[in-house]
Amino acid sequence: MRLVRWTDGRARWLRRGRNLLLAAVLVAVAGAAGIWLAVRLTPMQSVAAAGQNVQVGAVQPDLSRSGPGELNLFGEAIPTQPRFDGPIRPKLMLSHITLDSQVDQAFHADGDNALVPMLSRQLAAGWKRYCIWESLVAAGCAGVITIAVAGIGRTSPRTMLTLLAATLVTVSAANAAGVYLLASGTPRALRQVHTLDDLVGRTRAAPVPAAKGPALPGIHAVVIGDSTAAGIGNPLVPHPTALDRTCGRSSDSYAEDLAAANRWKVLNLACQGATVSDGILGVQVRDGKVAPPQLAVAQRATGASAVIVSIGANDMNWGLLTGLCAAAPVCDDDASTAYFKEELAGFTQDYLDLLEQLAALPHHPAVVLNEYYDPFGPDTACLAKDGITREKADVLGSRLSDLNAVLERGAATFHFAVARPGFAGHQLCSKQPFVQDAAGKAPLHPTAAGELAIALADQQALDAIEADRAAHPDRAASPNPTPSTPSTPTTQSTQSPPPSPSGTAAAAPGATGVTVPAP
Repeated sequence: MRLVRWTDGRARWLRRGRNLLLAAVLVAVAGAAGIWLAVRLTPMQSVAAAGQNVQVGAVQPDLSRSGPGELNLFGEAIPTQPRFDGPIRPKLMLSHITLDSQVDQAFHADGDNALVPMLSRQLAAGWKRYCIWESLVAAGCAGVITIAVAGIGRTSPRTMLTLLAATLVTVSAANAAGVYLLASGTPRALRQVHTLDDLVGRTRAAPVPAAKGPALPGIHAVVIGDSTAAGIGNPLVPHPTALDRTCGRSSDSYAEDLAAANRWKVLNLACQGATVSDGILGVQVRDGKVAPPQLAVAQRATGASAVIVSIGANDMNWGLLTGLCAAAPVCDDDASTAYFKEELAGFTQDYLDLLEQLAALPHHPAVVLNEYYDPFGPDTACLAKDGITREKADVLGSRLSDLNAVLERGAATFHFAVARPGFAGHQLCSKQPFVQDAAGKAPLHPTAAGELAIALADQQALDAIEADRAAHPDRAASPNPTPSTPSTPTTQSTQSPPPSPSGTAAAAPGATGVTVPAP
């Protein structure tokens, strides 16, 4: 009898130990899963200061003691320069910018008239709100998991309540340790962030002053950008200057198409090889010729009511990426993918500089950002001799989509328009391609027909801006000067596009795109 009682007691002890172990595992797994889900499900907290709207959340936790946070800029994740303690670190997303008050309202008087940085204080407050919500969501998720598992195991109500209480205590303790103890320095670190530049450690480009020289009267629109905007590979403009030749500015560019269709004067400053820093915001040296910053010359056209921009491919070294893809067995290897992501992150920050300076133009023109067309269609048979297969074309097309996403999100953040040229049915290997092939003067660049397709997309974007402005006249205190009557700069911020092709522009008959020599 004693042996039987001892055996039964030992069995009960083993069952109790096993149940306790299973309960501990359930509590630990439910707690970890609850925190993991909470970071994904907790809504980011919006803060606003100095004309910037930023959403504050957290990156997925890891086991390291410290590391960078994350700034989501136009959809591109960029590690922050500051490092944060603890496994849960801030994630910041730039969602809206109104540049008019960015500087003047960056600081405000508080109490004894001391200047208190608004953005830093708002970020810290947003992080605290997020942590409170995350703790509640984590507890809720962990509780639901615990109840679901306990219900499947048909545990008694008393046991279920015990497991639920243990789970909630565990989640609260883990959050307290991970957020409020280990990451207690995060609010203090965020209070040191006065601008978004402090997060990514970049040096903001100096504002580009207007180029020296008299104003350029009668200009309706200005085109700035790279070889796509220049129209490289097509016939040069009539009576080209040395800089026109160097930049490849063509009489078939979309700037010329817009000029001819609308009877405008269009100032085409685009140049092959231009990037944001070397070409638009800074000087560009090409073949011994020095081109002044395109944005500087554009500011001399004080009567222009639209600026059209094509930029990004050279910043991404797109020609090099395409050439390496054609020569390599595959295009999506780890090395080329990592290189592309690094280039895209760098361009994203330069693009922010450009957008800020476009938004600060004193005459407040309408701004249209051109996305890039995909040169590769469903048929790639004619490209086999050049090393481009269907799989490689898909990889390159996907990377163009990533670049276009950055262009689009950046434009949306600054309330600019986006033009999306459609080359469907007219890509490489089609019967009537809009893209120059390997035998052309500038492979992968638009033909004259392709430039016209881009002009049509730009026209649609400008017409949409005009229609929106007509539908919401309350957005502007006074209208911008119309393209047909250039005048002095105004101070209102609502964009006003040039007239549509059906408009009655008062340009001289036969007026077409114009280019000017370097001032």
